[in-house]
Amino acid sequence: MSKQISGDILIAEIFGPTIQGEGALIGLPTVFVRTGGCDYRCSWCDSLHAVSSVYRKDWVSMSSQVVWQKVRELSHGVPLMVSLSGGNPAIQPFEQLIKQGQLESYRFALETQGSLAKDWFCDLDTLVLSPKPPSSKMQSDWNVFDACLEAAGTKPEILLKIVVFDGDDYSYAREVANRYPQLPVYLQPGNHTPLSVDNDQAAIDVEGLNARFEWLVAKVTSDQWFEARVLPQLHVMFWGNKRGV
Repeated sequence: MSKQISGDILIAEIFGPTIQGEGALIGLPTVFVRTGGCDYRCSWCDSLHAVSSVYRKDWVSMSSQVVWQKVRELSHGVPLMVSLSGGNPAIQPFEQLIKQGQLESYRFALETQGSLAKDWFCDLDTLVLSPKPPSSKMQSDWNVFDACLEAAGTKPEILLKIVVFDGDDYSYAREVANRYPQLPVYLQPGNHTPLSVDNDQAAIDVEGLNARFEWLVAKVTSDQWFEARVLPQLHVMFWGNKRGV
């Protein structure tokens, strides 16, 4: 892998168009720009190939212009949604890519855990903040999270997306929603098959995933938490943990 040059973007994969598999943009045709590197190490990470340093040799340092050429090639120059994901894509310098794409009527969504605030968040069309619940073994820094909201300002649509595995995660999701009542909340049942660097294409536990979805729906409705939206991961349901979909 070439050494990352200041201003370049560290890329794990670029693929699509395919549908967005989760969250508020679920089902929307999208090109994905997945970056390498993350400041978190969630216990149930489903994208280790974009997180673990074991895969660093597979990541490629690319200029914004080269990344943009690949996006245009995949979309045949037809404007659509571009999802910036990872890892934690907030680590990377996306300013120029976003500006270039929006000049050509493309839209940009970014999902991040809210652990790094960047000035260019205000240029996004959609910002998905996905703080990690207790099952991840990570800790949320709400001061930094608030800085992300401040950096985004009023331009992008800002959403909360929280993965839920168990009761503790559910309680965490309620607390976060109460802390940020102005933000729409999307809940996602956790993927029951944790990956590892030795098996990054593990088959999913379909029965367990469906049971978690049913439990989460029942929990939300019985608690009359009618503002929350519960959605599955469509790409996991149909393609498992396969990369590039």
